[in-house]
Amino acid sequence: MPRHAAFLTIREHPAKPLAGVDHVARARGLDERDTALCRKLVGLEVRRRATLRAVVQGFAHQRPKPELALLMRLGVAQILMLDRVPEHAAVSETVRATTDLVGLSKGRIVNGVLRGVLRSLSPGHSGDPSADVPGTPWHFDGPVFRDRATHPHLWAEDALSLPSALHKKWTQRAGLDEANRLARVAFDEPPLSLRMTKRSERSRAQLLEDLSSLGVDGVQGTHQDVLLAPPDHAATALRSEAFASGSLSAQGEHALRAAELVGDVNGASVLDMCAAPGGKSAVLAERGAASIVAVDLSPRRLARIAHGLQRIDAARNVHPASMDGAAALRPGKKFDAVLVDAPCSNTGVLAQRPAARWRYGPKSQSMLVELQTRLIEEAAARVDVGGALVYSTCSLEPEENEQRVAQLLEKCPEFTLEQSVRSTPRSIREGGPIDGGFAARLRRS
Repeated sequence: MPRHAAFLTIREHPAKPLAGVDHVARARGLDERDTALCRKLVGLEVRRRATLRAVVQGFAHQRPKPELALLMRLGVAQILMLDRVPEHAAVSETVRATTDLVGLSKGRIVNGVLRGVLRSLSPGHSGDPSADVPGTPWHFDGPVFRDRATHPHLWAEDALSLPSALHKKWTQRAGLDEANRLARVAFDEPPLSLRMTKRSERSRAQLLEDLSSLGVDGVQGTHQDVLLAPPDHAATALRSEAFASGSLSAQGEHALRAAELVGDVNGASVLDMCAAPGGKSAVLAERGAASIVAVDLSPRRLARIAHGLQRIDAARNVHPASMDGAAALRPGKKFDAVLVDAPCSNTGVLAQRPAARWRYGPKSQSMLVELQTRLIEEAAARVDVGGALVYSTCSLEPEENEQRVAQLLEKCPEFTLEQSVRSTPRSIREGGPIDGGFAARLRRS
């Protein structure tokens, strides 16, 4: 019953629904195929929630209660966005799940709404932005979304499922076309980004050939050490011998560039703050750091570091420690390099963390900026004379990036900015990077 499981997953794990799929699937005894469908449905509902909500509002005779609205959105997602689910199955199975979960009368309501959606659909796009459904081969016979010419940001919320406040910010900063492009990248399921590790004895061409032999058509990323696997082939890539042997590790290109920005760490002592899941510690360990203290607030997330490092044979010099920032380190302890990958709004990785878009807002960003300021100042205090401080996020927002660095430089004039990197996410067709963000290296004189 994958539709039942999708409903329960979103209801029981509202903050991070995709992280809850396996737990709910195991509890309900779903096999691999049904678990995959459940995950697909959950992902679609989260990524395209505002679009699905606009469709439900357009076809429901009255505003449905939250649980019924969720079931309707799951049904509409199957109709619009899942070619492999026949229309009759999308309707009948969603009605069945609704009847089982909230009652027979509600099942009849869902049946009426979904059949109304089907009657209004036609293949292809009409050229009317208020009727065309982006990312699908469908359009409605009348307006469903708000008018793009009059309300471009509200249209983007409806049609592209990006909060209007965020779309407005991106438009003001980069232009309407770029804001729409970023929104479209964010509603697609991302490819799997794979980093070639130093443990690999095979060339890039050989690894691509190995993956291709498994049916994974690898796409060369823009970074020489990054390969991209289409999302439908991600599971196969993760089960490959190249991944199991440690030749490949899951890591985004921007995350890799942030770790590389630390520079020469051969024989150095390094503090990696906010280290989980350990990808940046792995890069630094492979580059010869003598000692890495890998810090994270969450013991559960920290536990994942050891497994990943052991798989690529990079665990020897990494010392995980659960603490809040650098607060529990010995007073006065200094490092040759400090990397702080700060918690952020995740606006550069909305494809990977789709639920983050629905948490974005002035209040949440204000709290993040306060935390980021504390962490970068704690990190700066731990840098030895002549040492490097790298501050990074997976956010596209200047308030969380350049402004935090500028504030630190004003407060701590002994630091100078040496280099910064800004990445914007791109599709697999463009070769990535699939993750966006910001990183800057500062030097203590």
